[in-house]
Amino acid sequence: MKNLNVFTVLVLGSFLITACTQKESQSQTQAVQLASAVVTDEIQNEKSPQQIIREMADGNERFTNNSLTPRDYQAQVKATAGGQYPEAIVISCVDSRVPVEKVFDKGVGDIFVARVAGNFVNEDILGSAEFATAVAGSKVVVIMGHEACGAVKAAIDGVEMGNITAMLDKIEPAVDMSENFNGEQSSSNNEYVTEVVNNNVRNTIAEMRENSPIIAELERNGDVVIAGAFYDLDTGKVTFLD
Repeated sequence: MKNLNVFTVLVLGSFLITACTQKESQSQTQAVQLASAVVTDEIQNEKSPQQIIREMADGNERFTNNSLTPRDYQAQVKATAGGQYPEAIVISCVDSRVPVEKVFDKGVGDIFVARVAGNFVNEDILGSAEFATAVAGSKVVVIMGHEACGAVKAAIDGVEMGNITAMLDKIEPAVDMSENFNGEQSSSNNEYVTEVVNNNVRNTIAEMRENSPIIAELERNGDVVIAGAFYDLDTGKVTFLD
């Protein structure tokens, strides 16, 4: 009987500890406030391009500090089902290590994202950017390259393979722009690759201004800012280029 009582006490104690732990966990979960607000027409209209860029930089700082905003994604899904008013469009590489929305700590409906290996622009990407800005009201266009870009490395190496060959032709001008780089000009030199990545961003911006009169006019009028950016794979930090 004595052993039975000891067993009963142990079982009861284990149950109480588990119950208390679950209750504490539930309390902690309930204490976290999930962000459910979304960008509305009014919010989009009120913000300047410069403010949007600052907020993107702040969001990236939260990302690098591992302090992303807790969000109620289902609430945001429902809130944006009837319309969208994104503040920016980011044209990024397809690289799986660059999770664009998370990089800027953005939720559902906050930004457009267009992705293509090497983050260049063609007719389709330009049309997407024109829709984002001239139609949907986005005020910032970010062209974002990243460290150790495989597409840029392939362009440096002159890779020829199926449709990849034509794609790399879009990046080739950035290789030419980097001809005065002081150092080894090869895909194994990370500094040189970064130089070409940043020149590719600059060339893409120039091509956007030349081949999209719509966006160029919005920029001249101060309604849109086109910004270049570089994403560091090692830290997650985004640096906006001059």
